[in-house]
Amino acid sequence: MYKRLTLLLVLTAMTVSLSAENPYKKYTDGLPFTMAEVTAPQIPDRSVTLTTFGADPTGQQLCTDAFVKAIDQLSAQGGGHLVVPRGVWLTGPIVLKSHIDLHLEHGAVIQFAADERLYQLVKTSFEGLDTRRCQSPISGVGLTDVAITGYGVIDGNGQYWRPVKKSKVTDSHWKRLLEQPGSRELRKGYWVPSESYANGEAKADMNVPTAKDDGEWQQMKRFLRPVMVSLVGCKNVLLQDVIFQNSPAWNLHPLMCENVIIENVLARNPAYAQNGDALDLESCRDVLIINSKFDAGDDGICLKSGKDADGRRRGRPCENVVVDGCTVFAGHGGFVVGSEMSGGVRNIMVRDCQFVGTDVGLRFKSTRGRGGVVENIFVDGISMTDIATYALTFNMYYGGKSVAEVLADGGTSQEVASVPVTEETPIFRNIDIRNVVCSNAGYAMEFNGLPEMPIDGIRLENIEISAHHDATFNYSTNISKKNVNIVTPLTTSK
Repeated sequence: MYKRLTLLLVLTAMTVSLSAENPYKKYTDGLPFTMAEVTAPQIPDRSVTLTTFGADPTGQQLCTDAFVKAIDQLSAQGGGHLVVPRGVWLTGPIVLKSHIDLHLEHGAVIQFAADERLYQLVKTSFEGLDTRRCQSPISGVGLTDVAITGYGVIDGNGQYWRPVKKSKVTDSHWKRLLEQPGSRELRKGYWVPSESYANGEAKADMNVPTAKDDGEWQQMKRFLRPVMVSLVGCKNVLLQDVIFQNSPAWNLHPLMCENVIIENVLARNPAYAQNGDALDLESCRDVLIINSKFDAGDDGICLKSGKDADGRRRGRPCENVVVDGCTVFAGHGGFVVGSEMSGGVRNIMVRDCQFVGTDVGLRFKSTRGRGGVVENIFVDGISMTDIATYALTFNMYYGGKSVAEVLADGGTSQEVASVPVTEETPIFRNIDIRNVVCSNAGYAMEFNGLPEMPIDGIRLENIEISAHHDATFNYSTNISKKNVNIVTPLTTSK
């Protein structure tokens, strides 16, 4: 009786809060760009419990049918809260519907089964390209008012899907991997979980393969590991308080969504997780990412908008985003833009965040062929410690060598000459970075623009960086510096 009363009070409070003054308004007040208020989704004050539909709480039996039945019943009634109690709930894919909140109580663990037969191949977008992947463990397409809330854990069983590099794990971990039936060392120091995975890698450009028919797609199915939470074209989205972990590929991937709140979540992956980005926000608008923590095997908080021709054809920028009060632990980058930014990224505020032990702090990346404009980015109040490489980097040669690197390797001026400016030329401009403290970086700053399109209009103010190497500036213009202090073993520059 007490638990039911507590749940009723919680759900009632959630409903009442929607009619009160918008608690998220403070995040969009006073921004240096115009942004609409972001509001929580409207979820009806109605609930069902997963156990009502015969779900097994021990983690021994699949609960896929129970999730389907519960969501269908709520949807038929107009929506509500699907309550997942304490227990381990093993399941196949969960497909969300409009006006539904997937609510995990304390002690609830949803674990997705390690069996690719449960995840059908679907048409989707990955790394900015139109492709096919296995169905995501949690997905929703074209939904209105959808939420994942509560205090439990959602686990993607990612170790079943991901490859592993020997350099990123212990010797004992590597030995255990090699002992797994059906797996193999595809090349020296690179383990893959199955022959199906190896088939896909042989046909892939980066992580997106091509195939001539359905048969070929099926032969590489294990390689087509999904993002864990895929929300596409949804409006009014809330991810709140939940721990999202151990994803097959990217962890959280809102794509072309509007009015999104990501609040007080923990998105985490092992440091060795290939493509284990914590959050990839792609072609979304009006988004709050607040008071959350990210600990990843790849980028932490990353903004994207499609890749090359596919991204330009979509033509949907990632815009009107506030990142506030967040922490990034391990990861390739703390706050990242790109490299898939072909639809543009604009009107972004990042403030009062800390990056602790990331490879890079603030990371802006692209390359020739992308196109797209990144502009009106405002960063204010960042603390960083133990950054392995750059505290701040703009690299327009992602995946290749910059002009400086080519010349240092003995290349000729003809090899680094500018090319004509076209729709494939990426543009980075009007970026304001201030009140940043970084202790112990490998390098202070790196600006690697293109000869035909220099990085333009970067304002640096109140920057304190201690690093082993100083800042470098190549093909960048209109860089203003005020109270910028870089301390290296050899020099102090202002």
